[in-house]
Amino acid sequence: MPKTPISIDPDPYKNCSIDENSVDIDPFHQFSIWFKDAVDSGVFEPEAMFLATASEKGIPSGRIVLLKGFNPRGFVFFTNYNSRKGTEITMNPFVAIAFHWKEMGRQVRITGKAQKISGAESDEYFFSRPLESRISALISSQSAVIPGRNFLEEKFDDMKRRITGQEPKRPENWGGFRIIPVGFEFWQSRPHRLHDRIQYRLVKENWIIERLSP
Repeated sequence: MPKTPISIDPDPYKNCSIDENSVDIDPFHQFSIWFKDAVDSGVFEPEAMFLATASEKGIPSGRIVLLKGFNPRGFVFFTNYNSRKGTEITMNPFVAIAFHWKEMGRQVRITGKAQKISGAESDEYFFSRPLESRISALISSQSAVIPGRNFLEEKFDDMKRRITGQEPKRPENWGGFRIIPVGFEFWQSRPHRLHDRIQYRLVKENWIIERLSP
């Protein structure tokens, strides 16, 4: 007797939903629930987030960075402070980040204000990194024009020779930013493009929860 073919659902999350009456009243806790779901579900690099910054004149730029920690104080990532994103944040600290967990049909959008974390916090993360990554932070003038790949590799090799047997210090122009949110949006894919969109708005010290039209 021929075997019945196995039917694989192409959209296993089509019946997932999110409701303004049942989400956690704290958006940080709601984020932690969804982030854990993404990790447990095997989403590739769930910590990858799109970071949008803008110049003093309002010209936007965006890139993917990695979330390195979050708690009720905010969302932390690390960079060269002299990079494009670093200089733009210095001029205009208002930023937006977005997480896209395609496998789960979910997105989270967050807006807020970025500020530098303490030197001690930056040191703690810097010294947890592999030696080669620390060397890269030392030699890279991030976002600056360079003559070619060889120039970068020669600087890397030269620095590696120079610090042999030493612990390289964290450069002053490298460290973390913490994004302090003023708004969240949780987006869940639903059939027929009738997606769920739940928004949290910070009004004074209270989070207002609202549903948005898809």
